[in-house]
Amino acid sequence: MKDNMLDVLMYIFENFIDDDYEQSEESNVTALTTELGHAGFKQGEITKAFEWLEDLSELCEQDDYPHSINTATSSTRIYSDQEVEKISLPAVGFLSRLEFYKIITPSVREVVLDRAMALESENIDLDQMKWVAMMVLYNQPGRETNYLWLENLLFELEQDVLH
Repeated sequence: MKDNMLDVLMYIFENFIDDDYEQSEESNVTALTTELGHAGFKQGEITKAFEWLEDLSELCEQDDYPHSINTATSSTRIYSDQEVEKISLPAVGFLSRLEFYKIITPSVREVVLDRAMALESENIDLDQMKWVAMMVLYNQPGRETNYLWLENLLFELEQDVLH
């Protein structure tokens, strides 16, 4: 098993997200940490994953960020040198498509980018960006439909249409 923070986050998301997990409850954090340790994850990566989730929660609760982002439809997002270096072109294209189809807003895009850049990976590929976007959408109030759409895309639950 890979031992990086994104693997821990994906494991938490796949296995515990429907359990109404609350990070603020110390007993749940301890139980989840134990479970993750039994699954083969290192304590350092588990701690980083919890910090990443806590930062995501704080971003989603802030009144001024990212809601202060200009949401004009004619604006264009210019990526910084660090973002261009770290985030693959297909991952950027994926975010652009999500925004084009109104699955995410420019402000949610900024949260996704913030959380993607917070990952310790040297490069963020398309699959990693899908996971980050799904985790961010899950934490956005009022975006349940968009989250479900992205979850179906990520887990390929869409059924083939018979002709």
